[in-house]
Amino acid sequence: MHRLREAAPLNGHRHWAADIALLGGAWLVWADVQRTLPQQDGLPGWATTADPWLGALACLALCRRRRYPLGLALLLVPLLAVSAAATGAAVVAVLTVAVHREWPVAALVTGLHLLVVVPSGLIFPPPGSTGGQNAAALVLIFVAPLGWGIAVRARRRLAAAARLEAERRRREHALQVADARRAERARIAREMHDVLAHRVSLLAMHAGALAYRTAQAETGQGPPLDAAEVREAVEVIRGNARLALDELGDVLAVLGPGEPGAEDPSRAGGLVPSRPQPRMAEITGLIDEARAAGQRIAFEGGDVLEAPAPPRPQIQRTAYRTVQEGLTNARKHAPGAPVTVRFAGRPGDGLEVVVTSAMTDPAAAILPGTGRGLTGLAERVALDGGTLEHGPRGGAFRLAARLPWPP
Repeated sequence: MHRLREAAPLNGHRHWAADIALLGGAWLVWADVQRTLPQQDGLPGWATTADPWLGALACLALCRRRRYPLGLALLLVPLLAVSAAATGAAVVAVLTVAVHREWPVAALVTGLHLLVVVPSGLIFPPPGSTGGQNAAALVLIFVAPLGWGIAVRARRRLAAAARLEAERRRREHALQVADARRAERARIAREMHDVLAHRVSLLAMHAGALAYRTAQAETGQGPPLDAAEVREAVEVIRGNARLALDELGDVLAVLGPGEPGAEDPSRAGGLVPSRPQPRMAEITGLIDEARAAGQRIAFEGGDVLEAPAPPRPQIQRTAYRTVQEGLTNARKHAPGAPVTVRFAGRPGDGLEVVVTSAMTDPAAAILPGTGRGLTGLAERVALDGGTLEHGPRGGAFRLAARLPWPP
């Protein structure tokens, strides 16, 4: 049997009130026995002399009842055989065992006490009472605390279980909140990567081309840039930088806690514009923009983008992000290499988006890669119920997403 581990002990006031009441009751029984003991017939003289001292010792021993409930109750069993004044202390000990131990142990301890006090009660009844009446009263006196203690223990166990359940639910809620926060942070990071990586790679490509033309002119290997060419390159760089900031603001507006159009003092006009999420129809514009930056892109399956029953918006956004990630990686790791973008599928069969480019060349990379883009894209595709494959195939790097397209 194991000891009950209470979730929370009694507070100080209740603790002391219970001790005072039980110890007071034990001393009242001791005093009543001292009043009636001299009137009983047949008791030996030594018993009359030792009874008050033994009873007082039993009452004093109750100060350790919480620390040693079972040991104290067993110690009082032989003491009851020679001291009627220890009856009150024995009753308190039985109650304590019933509260702090399992009921079979408490019932066994109570039975040991009854085996001692019932025969004594039959042989030496108090004045004005028969042996049978005295024995019945003693049985009731010991059985009642046993039942009371078992009930108190059961109530405490229920209260402890309720506290543990409340604590478990609190911890689960805290974990759910933490998981939700992590998921939201990952979603924000994924959206910001998709937007910024695309624009920054375009900026790097234009800046690299401008630096290359300037270096060629300085070494005499090419004509110098005229003012119109420099202005055009600077305008492209400035335009992409502005678009990067605008798109980042759109992402934060969509993913932030506020509603679209909520007030934001940092924006001119006081309102945050809410732009719709990208759709498949916008992929041609994405490809045209990359071509204007110097990428050589072959596009296949344009009719899929014009399907009369396109996939749901979430799938369309994932398809857009897949092409965006493929073009961004090609610009970062294989600048100047040809890229192929292919769409295939129809309602009921699913949608396949494939971006193929030259193998990654770390020495030729214009921007460092973190690997978070493909990881985030894989999570996005998985959430939509699709699959993502990426890696070398046939001497090229292939990025393929297969997405559901219900009929």
